[in-house]
Amino acid sequence: MNSIFSPSSPSCLPSSYRNPTPCFQLWPNYKCLSHFSFINHRLSSLSIQSTSASHKSTTYAVTPSSEGAIPVMNFEDFVEKDWSFLDADDISSDEVYKQNTDRIISAGKVGAESKILISTGSEGFVDRVVDTCSYKQLLVVHDSLFVLACIKEKYDKVICWQGELIFLPEKWAPFDVVFLYFLPALPFELNQVFGALSKVCSPGARIVISYPKGKELVEQQKVEYPDVVVSNLPDKPTLECAASDHSFTMVEFIDEPGFYLAVLAYKSS
Repeated sequence: MNSIFSPSSPSCLPSSYRNPTPCFQLWPNYKCLSHFSFINHRLSSLSIQSTSASHKSTTYAVTPSSEGAIPVMNFEDFVEKDWSFLDADDISSDEVYKQNTDRIISAGKVGAESKILISTGSEGFVDRVVDTCSYKQLLVVHDSLFVLACIKEKYDKVICWQGELIFLPEKWAPFDVVFLYFLPALPFELNQVFGALSKVCSPGARIVISYPKGKELVEQQKVEYPDVVVSNLPDKPTLECAASDHSFTMVEFIDEPGFYLAVLAYKSS
């Protein structure tokens, strides 16, 4: 796996320890030696080869000489939130789920030159985007180091960034397609989300807010996973009101018992 977990500063901590969250990045062209042991969705150890014996809590990965040494946190018994419910339905065996996922991806109108952002996507959803789309760049933003590590292990060219969506650096922007796959996991007001997206979207960009199992399941998951699912999927008037304040207009809205899709277009002022 050609990747590295690198914080934006040596004091950077995971979001479970600090809010707001600086980021951990998984870069496509840097090499680090790491070992993961996952038990019951728990990241029990993360060890990265150190090039400096004088740092006990922070290790350093070897990078090209122009980059210098990047500080990397070394975690012991690091526990993550349980995101397994997002991949509870295997899209390879659930035909309805697969069809709904394809409807979501199709709504983004991804092209060969598209720069895509996926926020809090399941591993299966990312798999489907990679398998069915041609694109220029794909960036996955997630709170979970475990999920990002699994994605990065399979797709070295996919950029992975650990942190909160509203603090996403603009260096990968502008984005043409944004998939907010699981909006109820974002601990922010809609106004904050659209405000952040307006800074990183290209004119005409499509924002796809979705969930292939629908709003009813989200409400159930909110009870079962209160530390992860912190809100519900918004109704149409609420969504339109928040979006219009940041130059987003509604293109499509579907709220069925087993499927939710809202598509918005960005028109920069």
